[in-house]
Parts: sequence; C-alpha cells; structure tokens
Amino acid sequence: MKLEQTADGSYTLYVPELDEHYHSVKGALTESLHIFIEMGLKHSPVISPRILEIGLGTGLNCFLTLLAAQDEKRHVHYTGIERFPLSLDMIQQLDYPSIVGRGHKDDYLAIHQAPWETDFELSPWFTLHKVEGDFTHYTFEKGYDIIYFDAFAPGKQPEMWEQSLFDGLYNVLNEGGILTTYCAKGIVRRMLQSAGFVVERLPGPPGGKREILRATKK
Repeated sequence: MKLEQTADGSYTLYVPELDEHYHSVKGALTESLHIFIEMGLKHSPVISPRILEIGLGTGLNCFLTLLAAQDEKRHVHYTGIERFPLSLDMIQQLDYPSIVGRGHKDDYLAIHQAPWETDFELSPWFTLHKVEGDFTHYTFEKGYDIIYFDAFAPGKQPEMWEQSLFDGLYNVLNEGGILTTYCAKGIVRRMLQSAGFVVERLPGPPGGKREILRATKK
C-alpha cells in the first residue's frame, strides 16, 4: 500500500493489487466533505442520527462526522464495518488532523484505537461502534438514519455492489433515511431504485466526479 498526496493537499492510499485509491486523487478531504458530510449528514433532519459506514478505511469520513457532531452539538452513533483494518503507522502517516480538525489528532487516532464490536464514546456527542467483518456476509440491526456507502469501485470489488446487498441496506434504514455514495453509474442507480429507494443525481465534489448519488427511503 502506498501513501499518495491528492490535489487538495490531503493524503490517500493506493492499493496496487486493485489498482485503486481509497479516495479521489482530485482531493480526498474535498470528496469526503462533499459526499458524506454535506450531502449526507447535513441533509438529514434527524437530531441524533445513527450512521452506518460501509468501508471504514482510513477513518476520514468518521473523523469528519465526529468534528461535525461536536460543532453542531448533535449526538451521533456511528457504526463502521471494515474487513481489512489499517495499521496505526499508516494512519499516522495520513495525518488528516494537520489539515482539518487541528487540535483533534487524539480523536482521529482514537477512532482506530477504539475496541471492536462494542460501543465506545469518543466524545459526549459521538459514539463509535466498529465492526471487523465482511459487509457481504454481515447482518446489520435495523434503525439507521444515514448510510455512507464508500466501498471500492464496482469494477474493482463487484461483490460489494450487488442487488441483494442494497436490498439489505434499504431494510435496515429508518423511514426517510438516506444513503450517499460517490458512484453514479447507471447500474448502481438502478439497483438502488430496485431496492425501493428514490434516487437523486447530485453534483459531485469541486474538481472531482461530475455526479454522485443520494438515495432516500420514502
């Protein structure tokens, strides 16, 4: 795995085996803020949302959500599932708190040092529950308000983008719940619609993808 700087100055990881990056090379931070915070968290009217992230990865989406929760004084319960946790050394090299959330380096590290399979309070506004497992064979409890779908691209990990999985995510969302993803491919949009979602194509992040998707359970 290789550390690479993206266009906005933040870092991502490149996986040679998949020929894939964890984030957009046009801007890792810009992408996460736009797709998951602005179009996801801030779009939800739920005062104390329960969030599920598919692909905890570098913890950037989780960290940005923690910062937003503390800034908005909004209680968040955050579940993240990850099959291949990163090493603490790699996490320290990414060093997102040097760019965003200055003074919160300990919070970023705590995301990765928190115990697995249990609720862990990172702040009075943010509770984390990490699951080390395979999303494609995991049964989630119901009751989520927001889903961040941040798996590797369909062309790289097609098993993560199957109709049955989107059907399952639809079922664990509360009424009015939303799912956001960077992938706007027609086949993904149609699978979300088949699951029952009302799907919007939205403008992508500045300098990045032209469109993203937000799906709502009506």
